[in-house]
Amino acid sequence: MSQKFDVVVIGAGPGGYVAAIRAAQLGLKTACIEKYVGKEGKIALGGTCLNVGCIPSKALLDSTWKYHEAHEGFKVHGIEASGVTIDVPTMIARKDQIVRNLTGGVAALFKANGVTSFEGHGKLLANKQVEVTGRDGSTEILEATNVIIASGSRPVEIPPAPIDQNVIVDSTGALDFQSVPKRLGVIGAGVIGLELGSVWGRLGAEVTVLEALDKFLPAADDQVAKEALKILTKQGLKIRLGARVTATEINGSEVTVTFTDANGEQKETYDKLIVAVGRRPVTTDLLAADSGVDLDERGYIFVDDFCATSVPGVYAVGDVVRGLMLAHKAMEEGVVVAERIAGHKAQMNYDLIPGVIYTHPEIAWVGKSEQSLKAEGVEVNVGVAPFAASGRAMAANDTAGFVKIIADAKTDRVLGVHVIGPSAAELVQQGAIAMEFGTSAEDLGMMVFSHPTLSEQLHEAALAVNGHAIHIANRKKR
Repeated sequence: MSQKFDVVVIGAGPGGYVAAIRAAQLGLKTACIEKYVGKEGKIALGGTCLNVGCIPSKALLDSTWKYHEAHEGFKVHGIEASGVTIDVPTMIARKDQIVRNLTGGVAALFKANGVTSFEGHGKLLANKQVEVTGRDGSTEILEATNVIIASGSRPVEIPPAPIDQNVIVDSTGALDFQSVPKRLGVIGAGVIGLELGSVWGRLGAEVTVLEALDKFLPAADDQVAKEALKILTKQGLKIRLGARVTATEINGSEVTVTFTDANGEQKETYDKLIVAVGRRPVTTDLLAADSGVDLDERGYIFVDDFCATSVPGVYAVGDVVRGLMLAHKAMEEGVVVAERIAGHKAQMNYDLIPGVIYTHPEIAWVGKSEQSLKAEGVEVNVGVAPFAASGRAMAANDTAGFVKIIADAKTDRVLGVHVIGPSAAELVQQGAIAMEFGTSAEDLGMMVFSHPTLSEQLHEAALAVNGHAIHIANRKKR
């Protein structure tokens, strides 16, 4: 006899596990299905983000930045640290322990909230039945009043560079190198490519990033992208734009990459090659032909503004639906869906989802860029405050970058906050909170910011929007 649940969630990544916990908190009998097997051969909750994405990459970014600081940044403070070395396997082991702690934490939260876990592959059948196939091949059917699909995404593979997870790796393989490659190639100058390139570049790898687009970080504000390219290049990343990879050839423990750019066909040889050209939704064997759920032309599950699919009572959230592939977007969608199932009128603001690149300095933004607003014909005023004018940034020897605030020229409403610099993600979140409440630049300028802090540059940028900056020179009005 099949088990019955109010809510069955397929996938225990950020969207799925959050949806399951919130549904259970709202008094709904909830089950969550997960098939991902971790390094230790056991089912691991948390999805890509916790296991092979956001969290492990941040662990490596923090470890390698500390190593870089010991090598390059201590002297200015009067600290002598000679003979500093990195034990890569220890660094990787620390990363793995953090992942274990967090995935175990999700399991504990399931238990605390009364979520029933199922290990195996979930597949939606007709009439909101969900088939669970265990690792041993056994199957069982769950009856659901509501289903939430949160199957996530996987790295995109490209024919010219087939992954072998040895010499040519995807983002998952790049988190597990046991030594520093002398020559590292990265295909893709997006968030993942830049973060992983930075990790291994700080440890001494010669990093070349091959980006097919002619424009660097097109999703970011142009001014921020230009500054990021300058800083990352200065840090040693060779970023080649308009470089299209056409072939790869593995010879023993190295790979020769053929690509074309403005100078014609070129070849370069690397010890490791990371393919980081984006991610695609996971829908393999997810939907039975008669499930009634539709995919759009790009392979995403079709949903409305509230994540409802074409079948009443079936929802989908996170990377498997339209919108940004971000853990925090998936989490909030999971909460919204759980609350709507419980009868609440929840919704989320898709216009204010922050984006972050965890290089050093961090790059982050929320709202619209200056170029997109100009393309829409919106007149804007812009305020920019560099960290070079921040006493707190100077004290920390971390003065690269700036805060940029864009406001509507007619209403003064803040339409975008863009930061490249120390703690950019945290500063942008302050902007997001203010924008959620419809802030004007004047509102931010009238608030008291503690001194000395990095957040004062947000204050200064807000003042600069209307030519009222105190600690930097105001741009003359044309």
